[in-house]
Amino acid sequence: MVSSLKKGSMVGLQTVWTLGKIIFPVTLIITILQYTPVLPWIIDLVTPLMSLLGLSGDAAIPLVIGNFLNLYAAIGAILSIDLTVKEVFIIAVMLSFSHNLFIETGVALKVGVKLWIVLVVRLGLAFVSAIVINLVWQGGSEIAQYGMIPAQQEQPTSWFAIILEGMEKAGMGILQIAIIIIPLMIAIQILKDLKWLDVFSNWIAPFTRMLGMKENTSMTLAAGLLIGLAMGAGVMIQAVKEDGVSKKDATIAFIFLVACHAVIEDTLIFIPLGIPVLPLLIIRVVVAILLTITVAFIWNRVGIAKGKEAAYE
Repeated sequence: MVSSLKKGSMVGLQTVWTLGKIIFPVTLIITILQYTPVLPWIIDLVTPLMSLLGLSGDAAIPLVIGNFLNLYAAIGAILSIDLTVKEVFIIAVMLSFSHNLFIETGVALKVGVKLWIVLVVRLGLAFVSAIVINLVWQGGSEIAQYGMIPAQQEQPTSWFAIILEGMEKAGMGILQIAIIIIPLMIAIQILKDLKWLDVFSNWIAPFTRMLGMKENTSMTLAAGLLIGLAMGAGVMIQAVKEDGVSKKDATIAFIFLVACHAVIEDTLIFIPLGIPVLPLLIIRVVVAILLTITVAFIWNRVGIAKGKEAAYE
């Protein structure tokens, strides 16, 4: 038990350090950008695309903030704008697929997933889903009624205060990661030493195989599905290192997880916005499963074809 605690703690600290090198600078820079002309310029740049997605120009604000920061920041922006139920639902679906883009993309790169795959899948799902919902759903024209509106924080008035706010947010982000990751790594190490993870892998194996991956990808899937890409990154990075998860399986797992991660938290936090959250959950899960099975099938077929060509040469 002592050995498990020691090893799990060391792995947890190493993981926090790895993620902290991504989270701290990204959070600090983006917080500062909020108080410069850069963010408004980006918002103005994407505003013309909004009508194609069934959104008003103001909807660009939570979309940009959500992709630069996280869902909580995006929800804060939504609460300050009058939007229809349909608009809020489209924004929620888009941000479910594509949020916290910089940090979560950095996590994907650490696991070995290629940059273009992450961006194409996340942004592609966000835009395609918005266009489809806009075309299919004819209702939701009433103004959304927001509940549980948080108190507005006082805006910083100097560059020192802005930088201090950025450092505080970055530090809190790393602290939150540490509070979750270190105990989680200790628990996982204990489960590994007790051979309980083997039982879990066998239990989830049919679902993992259905998605076109080997059983040793189960911990990667479970971590991302329950606690998200950023929070579950420690487990995923360690699983890739220790469980022998191939680059192919890691990529396929991430394709599934970028469409469907932290499904409980990311669904529940949209409840105060007055939108139907069950369809939101169903869309994420169904799209993730269909996309992952399709990609895995094509990847396997290409692999078989290349194998046959090699055999004939």
